[in-house]
Amino acid sequence: MTPAADPTDVARTRLLGKPMPADRLRGWLVTAVIGVLAAVVRFQNLGFPTDQGTPVFDEKHYVPQAWQMLRNGGFEDNPGFELTVHPPLGKSLIAIGEFLFGYSGWGWRFTAALAGTLMVVLVVRIARRLTRSTLLGGVAGVLLIADGVSHLQSRMGMLDIFHAALVLAAFACVLLDRDQVRDRLWIAVSEGWINDSPYGPRLGVRWWRLAGGVLLGLSCGVKWSGLYFMAGYGLLTILFDVTARRSAGVRRPWLGTAFRDLLPGLWAFVGVALLAYLATWWAWFGSETGIDRHLVETTGGDPISIIKGALGSLWGYTDKVLDFHSSLVTKPDQQHPWESKPWVWPMSLRPMLYYYDGSTLGCGESKCVSATMLIGTPALWWLSLPVLAWSLWRMFARLDWRYAAVVAGYAAGYLPWFTMLDRQMYFFYATPMAAFLVLGITLCLGHLLGTPEDGPERRRTGLLAVALYVGLVVANFLWLWPILNGDSITEWRWQAELWLPSWR
Repeated sequence: MTPAADPTDVARTRLLGKPMPADRLRGWLVTAVIGVLAAVVRFQNLGFPTDQGTPVFDEKHYVPQAWQMLRNGGFEDNPGFELTVHPPLGKSLIAIGEFLFGYSGWGWRFTAALAGTLMVVLVVRIARRLTRSTLLGGVAGVLLIADGVSHLQSRMGMLDIFHAALVLAAFACVLLDRDQVRDRLWIAVSEGWINDSPYGPRLGVRWWRLAGGVLLGLSCGVKWSGLYFMAGYGLLTILFDVTARRSAGVRRPWLGTAFRDLLPGLWAFVGVALLAYLATWWAWFGSETGIDRHLVETTGGDPISIIKGALGSLWGYTDKVLDFHSSLVTKPDQQHPWESKPWVWPMSLRPMLYYYDGSTLGCGESKCVSATMLIGTPALWWLSLPVLAWSLWRMFARLDWRYAAVVAGYAAGYLPWFTMLDRQMYFFYATPMAAFLVLGITLCLGHLLGTPEDGPERRRTGLLAVALYVGLVVANFLWLWPILNGDSITEWRWQAELWLPSWR
């Protein structure tokens, strides 16, 4: 006869879930090894290609602006190309590499490669926390290394990789905050004062949530699309708080969340985030010649605006930039050859050609091709729709919070673009989606892998299946390697890399 379960253990499991793996040291060793591997892959031959020593593709906007910020002490005073239309943090980060290595490919791509490497480390730790498995954490890291979008964006002097790294770091903070909240509620349960109030206990200062707010504010300091993640993570945190209070036995979990958690959450994800965002403009505030720094004084500003001084000028400058973005629409007779709409992004059906030189040598033939193309590794990206469908089923039918978290991050990077379909859009906007796709696939691989309780035979079969899939992704990445790195290849190989008509 099976002994009855201890009610205390049942309550603890319901609230805290499966514990983190006990192999903490091995977990950090796996993280370190995969992080070093990511650095080797991201940093190799980082200075190539260039356009005769100058930036390629959209690097031509951000790299000179970063160089000007470096020379000016952190701000821009010349709207070069009339495209100074993003906040300063991403360009400031590019400027750090230019300070270290000069105005060269290595200089303007160094911090991007560093951010791309950091994303791999974050994915290992996040996947380990989601799956409670060091093995699956390592698998997630390898998959992100082998993703073509993450790889190439880590090797470009553009803004998107910084935005992606910051929203991923904020996601890690949201998960850490979830676990910390449940730990604190367990103390109240075990000590018997969980229902001293029908709304449950106050949870104290939630440092991880505040850190997430800072990171989200900084992500907006790179690109304003960080606002979408702010909304997505805010809703996710409310869901986590309600379910945590319910699992702890709080009598009024929804009201408890509203009374105890909502205002501090708004402060973290709006107030703190706004302060962090404004801090990214520190050099502009301290300047006299920054772009539109004295807009209010020179033009009078918006006559109905009560915001004056530097903040008023920033508000006016922001309004001008918003007007630029709203007017950046697709014109039938001026469509960019590599423009794409969001419905083709999940499967990477319309990649982008960043660089092409059909007159190179070094491939063993008289005519060689050197090109870099932003393309998601098909073995990953072509699974996006079935993985999303499975995630939604797990989220709603099985109430699996892990899939809810990953779907929230993926949706925040994807769905808002459907509200502005007339706008010019490009596949590199999907850069933040890559890490969440990898996390979703890793959760699915966890089901395939099974658990030790399934028995050794089932475990071995699952491990073989996971290993074969990871090997397929790596092999696919290696096949794409020449067109992700600009290697000199034959014309035949170049054509063989273009699998679909939409890739041409």
